[in-house]
Amino acid sequence: MPPRKRPAKATTRKKQAPTGTWWKPLSLGVGAFLLLCLGIEYFKEGGRLAFLRHKVEEATQTNTISTFSPAGYEVTGLDISHHQQQIDWKAVKSQKIKFAFIKATEGITHQDRYFARHWRQAKKHDVLRGAYHFFLPARDAEEQARSFLKRVKLEAGDLPPVLDVEVTNHQSDEEIRAGVQLWLDMVEEKYDLKPIIYTNYAFYEKHLAGHFDDYPLWIAHYNPDKSHQVADHKWVFWQHTERGKLKGVKGNLDLNVFNGTMEDLYNMCYEPESM
Repeated sequence: MPPRKRPAKATTRKKQAPTGTWWKPLSLGVGAFLLLCLGIEYFKEGGRLAFLRHKVEEATQTNTISTFSPAGYEVTGLDISHHQQQIDWKAVKSQKIKFAFIKATEGITHQDRYFARHWRQAKKHDVLRGAYHFFLPARDAEEQARSFLKRVKLEAGDLPPVLDVEVTNHQSDEEIRAGVQLWLDMVEEKYDLKPIIYTNYAFYEKHLAGHFDDYPLWIAHYNPDKSHQVADHKWVFWQHTERGKLKGVKGNLDLNVFNGTMEDLYNMCYEPESM
């Protein structure tokens, strides 16, 4: 009787990891990292996600059909920030631009990365320059003023400092106005020169009207109707469009007029006591 063959041992197959699933943990890791970055940016004043923290109130009655150029004003200018990285100042000057307001700081920690370049180039091309601070009412006003003063060093012939006030950060009117006044007082004490308040028509009427009438007002209002008078306070500078075009600057930009002559504008400028 022939010997029985032993049954062959079943070969155990190694389990193979299912293909195509490696990307899941990687995606989760990347997603968690992005959420962390967004969270940090959200709570850091001056961050790119500022629109999540506060809403800039519109300059009311915006004329979206056409851009108009206000007639009868001999002194024109622009305001710029990091959104305008490259500027051909010679070309800008040739278009009768007399002044430029340049963003310097925002909140407590944020500094505009192109401020120093724009600040130097404006002076080099004989364009009257001014610096502005974007105010965050939820942050310490005294620290914001210190940040601005540390960054901005006015020289003879520069325009007064500007406080840009156009968001509430969910603060009450009383808290907003108290912070604004503290910033203005500290900067005025430093330079012995009243700062300019920049805001838009809607924000001014709702939160500031009647409280800062001793300060020069720079108003953003994009409809020609009622632009010459804001409550009982006349404006000194008027930002009449945010969609302006100039040779030497890419894209849209803010254009402004001054309510006076060049002599009036020179008389507003900073003159140190030692001069």
